[in-house]
Amino acid sequence: MKNLASDTTAADTIPLKLIVYLGLLAVVMILAIQAWHTASPVLEEAQTKSQVEAASLSIRSIQEGYARDSVESHSPEGTMCTLKFSFPAAVRYISFGVDPDPECNGQLNDSEWVTENNIIIYQYKNGVKKRLFIEGKPVHFIKGEQDSEGIWMPSGSQENSLTPLSLEKTGVVIEYPVSGEFVFELVMQNGTRYTMSHF
Repeated sequence: MKNLASDTTAADTIPLKLIVYLGLLAVVMILAIQAWHTASPVLEEAQTKSQVEAASLSIRSIQEGYARDSVESHSPEGTMCTLKFSFPAAVRYISFGVDPDPECNGQLNDSEWVTENNIIIYQYKNGVKKRLFIEGKPVHFIKGEQDSEGIWMPSGSQENSLTPLSLEKTGVVIEYPVSGEFVFELVMQNGTRYTMSHF
């Protein structure tokens, strides 16, 4: 019987096998990394879409609630909802009821905003824009701002309640980074129900 320590019949193939095995391991690792880079955007899009759909349901759920009259400063709060977002860095903005970049050039202030009630739009930094329709009755969005007493009022309502609102005030846009909690409240102004932002 041969001693294992002195048996050298296949010793010359060990370095070659080691190189082949390390090469195969490197190929498997490269394929795994490539698969992750391919799957990662798909997973991020699915996560973003899921958050936007949840936001749509939350906004839709408050539409039949109590709308606070914005003229009466001491009326009780309207029905509210809190939207939670943690979008990936690839998302440029999310907008409610308005398209702030109709030309898809990444500039939100170089062209007139287009009002699109019942629509949530989110755009990626590469220019891809996704829309989600909020079913049901018309949903009008309005930007909110705090008055001198700290009460949230529709933007521009302190100036003149009879003046038509500018497009920048009739929609709500959250720009990058889209992360955190965002509160919306149902309010009434000039007989129209608005979903007003508290940010």
